[in-house]
Amino acid sequence: MSLIPSFFGGRRSDPFSLENSAFVNARVDWRETPEAHVLKADLPGLKKEEVKVEIEDNSVLQISGERNVEKEDKNDTWHRVERSSGKFMRRFRLPENAKMDEVKASMENGVLTVTVPKAEVKKPDVKPIQITG
Repeated sequence: MSLIPSFFGGRRSDPFSLENSAFVNARVDWRETPEAHVLKADLPGLKKEEVKVEIEDNSVLQISGERNVEKEDKNDTWHRVERSSGKFMRRFRLPENAKMDEVKASMENGVLTVTVPKAEVKKPDVKPIQITG
């Protein structure tokens, strides 16, 4: 189990997250529906061409990218710089029921949505046995 520092101090436990980048903290929500695992990442200001979604070792979902630093003009006076820049990477170990070959990703309004369908849990074939005697 990895420990991830909370943005507001303290630590919280996340058994599925493998690492959290020190450069840009991409916030990710992960919910499970009866049909799929759905991950949503807030990536404001990034285009889909600047983001990579990859499957590693057929069990790890990796979301990565880079937000470039805005070019400085020598005539500009900066009063505040709060937006982060740099590389980010988030990795999530997916459960065994994830269909890794059917993962889909889409990006709209700075929100990346990754959908990982779930395999149906096969119920065991139960045959009743007649008791004689």
